[in-house]
Order: sequence, then C-alpha cells, then structure tokens
Amino acid sequence: MIDQSRTILSAVVLCWWLVAWPVSGAAEPLVIAASPAVRAPLEALGRAFEATHPGVSVRLYLDSGLELRRTIAAVENDGRYLGGRGVIHLVAPGGDELITRLEAKNYIRPNTRRAYAAEPLVLVVPASLVEAPASFEQLANDPNVKIAVADPALTSLGQKSRELLVAVGVWDRAKGRLEVAADARGVIDHMMRGQSDVGILAWPEAVREQERIRVVAWSGPEHTASTIHSIAMEWECPNRALAQDFLDFTQTPAAQAAIRALGYAFPTNGVRPSTVEMSRGQR
Repeated sequence: MIDQSRTILSAVVLCWWLVAWPVSGAAEPLVIAASPAVRAPLEALGRAFEATHPGVSVRLYLDSGLELRRTIAAVENDGRYLGGRGVIHLVAPGGDELITRLEAKNYIRPNTRRAYAAEPLVLVVPASLVEAPASFEQLANDPNVKIAVADPALTSLGQKSRELLVAVGVWDRAKGRLEVAADARGVIDHMMRGQSDVGILAWPEAVREQERIRVVAWSGPEHTASTIHSIAMEWECPNRALAQDFLDFTQTPAAQAAIRALGYAFPTNGVRPSTVEMSRGQR
C-alpha cells in the first residue's frame, strides 16, 4: 500500500511539475522521463535540439529505475491527472534493461527505440605516472601492478569491469592485487592515494577527471559489451511528431557531437572511441 501511494504521489508530482514549470513565450514542452544516470547526455541533447527547434522546451523528469517505471504506469493507467491525455513524450532509463521491460509491457511504442550513447570502459592511471600498461591484456603480465575496480556486487561499473578482466584473462590471475572500491570515485581515490597503480572506469567518468588521470587503453567489442543508453517514445505520447523529431535528432552528427563532448561514444562500429576522440577527451 505504501508503494502504491508513493507511485500515485510521484505521478501527481510529475503532472504538477509539468503544469507549473515556467515556459518562456509559447514554447511547447517535450518531456523525457529518465534516470539520473543519463542526465548529462540528455541535457546536452536537449540543448542541441532546442537550438534547432526554438519553439520547444525540453524538460527532464528524473527518477530511479523502479520508481520511473511505476510513475509511467500510473500516469498511463489513470488519465485523470491531465484530462486523460499523456504527459510524457519519451522514456530514457539508464542502460537498456528497463527500456526492454517497458517495451514488453507496452509502455513504449514499438520500433521507436534509438540508441544514442555508449560507455566503453577505459584503463586509467594518475596523470603523473610516466610508465603504464598499454592494454588490458598487459595487466596479466606484471604481478606488481595493483588494479582498482568498482565493487562488482554493488555497481554496474564493477560488473562490467569484472567481465572485461575475465575476457582478457586477468581476473583470476590478479585477485591478490585487485583493490575493490565502492564506486567510480573510489577507484580514482585508490589511485590518488597510491593504493593502486591503475583503475578501470567508464569513459565519461574518465573525461570528467582528466585533470588528474589519463587514459592508456580502452575496451572494444572483443573485450566486453559497452553500456548502451537508448530512448523511446512513450505509449501515450501527447505529440508523436515532436517526439519522433527528437528521436531522429539523436542520430544526427550534431547530437553525436554533443554526447561525445561529454565522453560518451556513439553506439556504432563497436562503440570504440577513435584516436581523435581519445585525444580530445584528454585535453
């Protein structure tokens, strides 16, 4: 009963927020229900979209994965919130597992999913370190290199890091020199304090910390699947033409430039950043 009340409250808050949000002029809102994990790339895409669509205001409604699904279901199943019409145009949870579930439950429209960003894993070292491994495979050959990884039991970054190290034959051979951190920030702290020599991060996290660390290698499809982020049209979308415009926009060069500036790769060609992208990310 408590969960149901919380869900209804979230739906009411969403609709109140939509009505109360001040919009300059006669701009039409485009609402994206999303996970906080993908706030940065979606905000960048929103700004780029607004620049080419001056009559539109892109808004993000952020919530955790489970609560996001419940809110979408509540808004769809109870039309009283805004006179029976939909309020959410697009859905963009972090990672693709939830969007697949929503698709199976008919909460998003079929054939509307678009992958807009990917997060390859990268091997990082402190910026001051002169000599460093040039590949993930080299980690198996030097018994003195300590490796910082996020906790595989608690984080998706840790799970992906374990998958990668298993794929390159390092996980079992390096168990005695693995430094397990709580999360990505902990991985960086381990390196900065000298507890580890190298660390594994997602590429966007490495770009955000480029003043302190540098990337020496990145994962490819032969190592492990990158985390892919997709967006799709919500079933009760109030303006399908506008939502489709945004979906199409996510595949354009302008959109790709916006998300690559944040350290995300575009999910094509194995999502491996090019040498140019790597160098830009380290500036």
